[in-house]
Amino acid sequence: MLRQRALISTLIPLALIAVACGDDTDDEAGDTSAVETTAADSTSAVETTAVETTEPTIEASGVSAVKAGEPFPADRCEANKAAGTIKYNTGFDYAAAASILEVIVAESKGYYEDMCLTVEITPSFSTANYPLVAANDVQFSSSGSFSELASFSAANDADLVALSVDGHAAIDVLMVKPDQAGSLADLAGKTIGIKGALPPAVAVMLQQEAQLAEGSDFETVLLEGFDPNAHWAIENVTAIPGWRSNEPGALERNGTTFDVYDPADFGIPGSFGLIYTNRKFLTVHPSAAADFMRATMQALADAIADPEAAAAIAVERINGGGNPNFLSPEGETFRWVTDAAAIVATTPDGTNIGVPIANELEAQVKAYAEVGIYGDGGAPTTAGRFDTDLVAALYNDDGQIIWPG
Repeated sequence: MLRQRALISTLIPLALIAVACGDDTDDEAGDTSAVETTAADSTSAVETTAVETTEPTIEASGVSAVKAGEPFPADRCEANKAAGTIKYNTGFDYAAAASILEVIVAESKGYYEDMCLTVEITPSFSTANYPLVAANDVQFSSSGSFSELASFSAANDADLVALSVDGHAAIDVLMVKPDQAGSLADLAGKTIGIKGALPPAVAVMLQQEAQLAEGSDFETVLLEGFDPNAHWAIENVTAIPGWRSNEPGALERNGTTFDVYDPADFGIPGSFGLIYTNRKFLTVHPSAAADFMRATMQALADAIADPEAAAAIAVERINGGGNPNFLSPEGETFRWVTDAAAIVATTPDGTNIGVPIANELEAQVKAYAEVGIYGDGGAPTTAGRFDTDLVAALYNDDGQIIWPG
């Protein structure tokens, strides 16, 4: 358990360390007559200098590999153009959040154009996008967690594939009113306010650490809107879950005192900031899929290196869209500084940022299943729900994205 001020002071320096160190054509993106390439065809560099590194070449692809510092191959450019307009739907408006911000930054900086890709970004919400991507009406989107993606895929027989995982820990934390509960165990008999459902990682934390199960040991009540300060003011609500990069910052800016319980502190597995596609698009247009992720990962590196500048790009897009969710510059800066720090802090040593790790994702689903999160249907399968190789192949041996020059 941490006081929120301590949490923030821990996360922000990590981000600073990172600083130092046309018309839409739905059918085109799913056109099976397009030139095929390979999902492993992928490379790019954080610096556009001529590093002598190339991506692995798949002989059957017939499309040239990208070489760092050299012109983007003409045949690969044509293959990417054949994918048509690639649609990406955000997971929450144009928020400066993991798996959203890097796509906004990539478009803003022209990285997709550099890859001969036409990308259309549409603001949306995470759960609304799964059926759209599954049907290939949208080619890429942002997922809140691997568990969420795997659950939808299993329930709807959808072949969705996570290509990147930004954060290797749950994004959700539980904020508790200290005058009503001094520990997780003190939440027995209390009410937790939720938006939709209790986040799985929080539910696991409560069950494993305090032997508290929703409905029998504590109650939950649905909250209206997204304002944590309004939620906090409800007298009979003792705690509220939220994203570590959003609600805690809003409460602190309002001068609110609260305790934060982070599932990661208790070893509860999780993930956040996933970008996923569908198997059809990945199979028919593998070079476009790889180069979409190349540009996106390049932008992610930029956004981690300069969090405030990246957040400003998102704020500009938010305001240009009318800001229907009343997002603030302060809130979005806090969101991305916090997300960027957590991405750096949770990426295991020897692993490049964004690369999915199989045993972590499998452990997440297993841990949630053990406490009944998935109900009578049991744990969703993890087989085929992620690709550990595509993003990994975008990096050179120095941990830089292989980028043409």
